[in-house]
Amino acid sequence: MNILATGAWQGYSDNQNVLKELGHETAYLPWEKDPLPVDPAWVEGIIGNGIFQSHPIGEFTNLKYIQLTSAGYDRVPMDYVKEHGIAIHNARGVYSIPMAEFAVSGVLSLYKKLPVFFRNQCAKLWEKQRDLMELYGKSVLILGCGSVGTECAKRFAAFGCGVRGIDLYPREDAAYKEILGMERFEKLLPESDIIIIALPLTENTRHLLDRERLDLLKPGAVLVNISRGAVIDTSALTDALKERKIRGAVLDVFEEEPLSPENPLWEMENVILTPHNSFTGEGNRERLDRVIIENLKKAALRGPSAAGS
Repeated sequence: MNILATGAWQGYSDNQNVLKELGHETAYLPWEKDPLPVDPAWVEGIIGNGIFQSHPIGEFTNLKYIQLTSAGYDRVPMDYVKEHGIAIHNARGVYSIPMAEFAVSGVLSLYKKLPVFFRNQCAKLWEKQRDLMELYGKSVLILGCGSVGTECAKRFAAFGCGVRGIDLYPREDAAYKEILGMERFEKLLPESDIIIIALPLTENTRHLLDRERLDLLKPGAVLVNISRGAVIDTSALTDALKERKIRGAVLDVFEEEPLSPENPLWEMENVILTPHNSFTGEGNRERLDRVIIENLKKAALRGPSAAGS
């Protein structure tokens, strides 16, 4: 297979020989917005992230295989992929561990008032805080029980939290007390101390947490978003935080990125804000290399027809 790899796969240079041993010819595009180094018709497989935002997928007339370096599919025209029988794989599991660790650390930062202590440290101010919170015994609701959500469930459960999940496909899983269907979503919102969003962004999940549903949250709730910003109505969330309708939010993703310097979220004391960075961890590169190579090996074992299966 003729494979175009982009700079989104940092391990490409270390794995070129492996790809050759598997019988693939390769070309490399360091920056996905740059001109293609080969004729699009040459490309049968792509390893990348947002390449179709700069190079329309229809240009690749012989495309039969896509490997994403991201967990989400929202940068890919999935209707076209399905219509043309193109095999597609995401980076499932690659970023789940650092994202779950981020979710726990963000909630603990708010519960233990670490931003307050940091400001006091900078001011050399010795001031005790008497209202710190515990994770133990809290009710955690995870929206989206895939790889990221399940790694979150394991960690919060280890702190003594009761963890429930909401998913399109309910199932039994040892990491959760229970996983329920979307029809139980609104009922569980008012009962939850911590809500973690790990859902993919689709037309059905866009603004899933709108003003009406945010009003269902208890005053002590903490909302964590590590999926996509548009799952939450940003305006409604900003108002809820400003009016202290909820305890706080841990936000790594936003409807518009980068976040505008004028956005009021920057200055809110009850917000932990990071620049779409929760996925970062030193184990990512090894995990991503493994996923990419294993998927290519499986495709080779299934034969040429596998790409359209």
